[in-house]
Amino acid sequence: MRITVNRDGCCGAGQCVLAAPEVFAQGEEDGLVVLLDPSPPAELHDAVRRARSHCPTRSIAVG
Repeated sequence: MRITVNRDGCCGAGQCVLAAPEVFAQGEEDGLVVLLDPSPPAELHDAVRRARSHCPTRSIAVG
């Protein structure tokens, strides 16, 4: 699994952080998504997919 995020499209809702805090964080200054792990281990894949589906701006891509 390879993850990319679109910070320009992010609105800072934080749903990704709630779903997968090991993979996503929010910037301290702007609250926008920060990708902590672009290639997380298999045990986090379901959480990443959940984060992607909960993102209101669809700013998370999984490949």
